Amino acid sequence: MSTPIVLSARNLKKSYHKDQIDVPVLRGIDLDVGEGLVTTLVGRSGSGKSTLMHLLATLDRPDEGEIHFRGKRIDNAARGLRDSYRNHEVGIIFQFYHLLPELSAIENVLTPTMIGTSVWRYFRGRAENRRRAEAMLDRVGLLPRAKHRPSEMSGGEMQRVAIARALMTNPTLLLADEPTGNLDTETGQEILKLLTGLNRDDGLTILMITHDDDIAAGADVSLRMQDGLIQREPRRVATKQQTQAETAAA
Repeated sequence: MSTPIVLSARNLKKSYHKDQIDVPVLRGIDLDVGEGLVTTLVGRSGSGKSTLMHLLATLDRPDEGEIHFRGKRIDNAARGLRDSYRNHEVGIIFQFYHLLPELSAIENVLTPTMIGTSVWRYFRGRAENRRRAEAMLDRVGLLPRAKHRPSEMSGGEMQRVAIARALMTNPTLLLADEPTGNLDTETGQEILKLLTGLNRDDGLTILMITHDDDIAAGADVSLRMQDGLIQREPRRVATKQQTQAETAAA
């Protein structure tokens, strides 16, 4: 039984310009992200991982190539469609959290609903939105810190808030850019356990950037990037659906 593809990229190329010189970052990336799987992109700093993640999130556009979400091209879609994709289909976790310092934890978690809806719709549904934000904070173990601002939280707590924010819109796909890279080993393992639990319990599809081979070893699919290219065939393990199908066939 083949795994449905949620997100795919074909021949992605991206260069940046410095002093009238083109600096190639992505040199022709092909990528498939299977539904319900944890896929990792492993590579050193400068290999193009973060650039690729920004393209997949439609935060930037490729110079060449195409990106498809559930079979529909999104990299060249109208702005409104790209905004809808980011606001509703995809949750994004950044290495450096990107929390708004003047807002409390729960207010940061609420920001996707503020951005993704009109003012009238936001205020009409604010009680329900707040209940969901509290539920997301509770899920990541931070409800008691709901009123605390980022300056009053540890790095691990801020990353948990960032995860709760990414889950606020019930996304299909979670894009995580080095979610443990700015944390100590113990805290990083707690964040990793939280993310893999979301995949296991909710079937959330996760694409994760990491430089840590130990993290990649626990993924369903592991891809290695170097010099703007994927260097080798992915390592795959049987999905739950495949395992169940094979058991039933036996």
